Amino acid sequence: MPTSGITLGVWRRLRGPSAAVVAMALMAAGGCSKVGQLTAMKNFKEANQAYQQQDYKMAAEKYELAVAADPNLNSAYFYLGNSYDNLFKPSKKGEPANDQLLEKAVQNYQRAAEKLAAGSTKEEKDLARLSLKYLVSSYGADKLNDPARAEPVVQRMIQLDPGEPENYFALAKIYEDAGAYENAEDILLKAKAAKPKDPAVYKTLAGYYNRQGQFEKTVKELEDASAADPQNPEAHYTIAVFYWDAAFRDARLKEAEKKDYVQKGLNEIEKALQMKADYIDAIVYKGLLLRLQANMEKDAAKQQALLKEATQLSDKANTLRKQKASGVGN
Repeated sequence: MPTSGITLGVWRRLRGPSAAVVAMALMAAGGCSKVGQLTAMKNFKEANQAYQQQDYKMAAEKYELAVAADPNLNSAYFYLGNSYDNLFKPSKKGEPANDQLLEKAVQNYQRAAEKLAAGSTKEEKDLARLSLKYLVSSYGADKLNDPARAEPVVQRMIQLDPGEPENYFALAKIYEDAGAYENAEDILLKAKAAKPKDPAVYKTLAGYYNRQGQFEKTVKELEDASAADPQNPEAHYTIAVFYWDAAFRDARLKEAEKKDYVQKGLNEIEKALQMKADYIDAIVYKGLLLRLQANMEKDAAKQQALLKEATQLSDKANTLRKQKASGVGN
């Protein structure tokens, strides 16, 4: 299964070339001899059928014959690489024959990326980007485990599509995993500059700062994410969760700081609930924040009132969960 930014959904959708890709391949085959063209397309068709049936060994053999007959059958290189990728078994990593399959996958992903990037159609360019993504995946920890080889590939992805944040995220992860934290932050800031209205950029940068233990910067990025997506209650909920977590877990905080964090968390939760009154997770965390507030309350009557409200919120969340499970209100 693919890693390093390749979603399971994309992986599952790869059942073979689309009609557009096949048509593209037919046009590409026009430059070779008639015999070569017929041989290439016959093997390409048979390879596609084997690929769709998940017979990757047969698919690889047929794709090899197709590109041998017509080296300009550019889309075939991606599916040839992906066939070898599917034949590779992570459990047999270290066995020469198995590792060679992954090296063949890398070689063909590289060829596909280089050849298709110069294409004139959207289908060609999309497949070029996908080739680069799978190439990066091949350098992941569960495969070749070679981030140094992945870095120039992702740099190339950014050059091809400077407005795509996912490419910056992938490069930042390579740097962060290698301990090059300043480089990771710099790349994420470049992602924000490239796509300043994309909430995902701010959330990814917030996640980075959180892993670095930089709470104030984390919250700032989450607030910017909320500003970029003002109608999304989840943005306010996420900020509240970070405030709760800091107030609950950070033993370095003074009492006044804890109270401030709890109040800020409650403010964000209220914003989320104003947008979505039945937001179960927000209701739960409002109760948790109130319990923290109660723990810091000196007045016994106020403390009991806060605990009572927290219990009511917990009951409300449980009721909503049951209703949702039974289909009531859907």
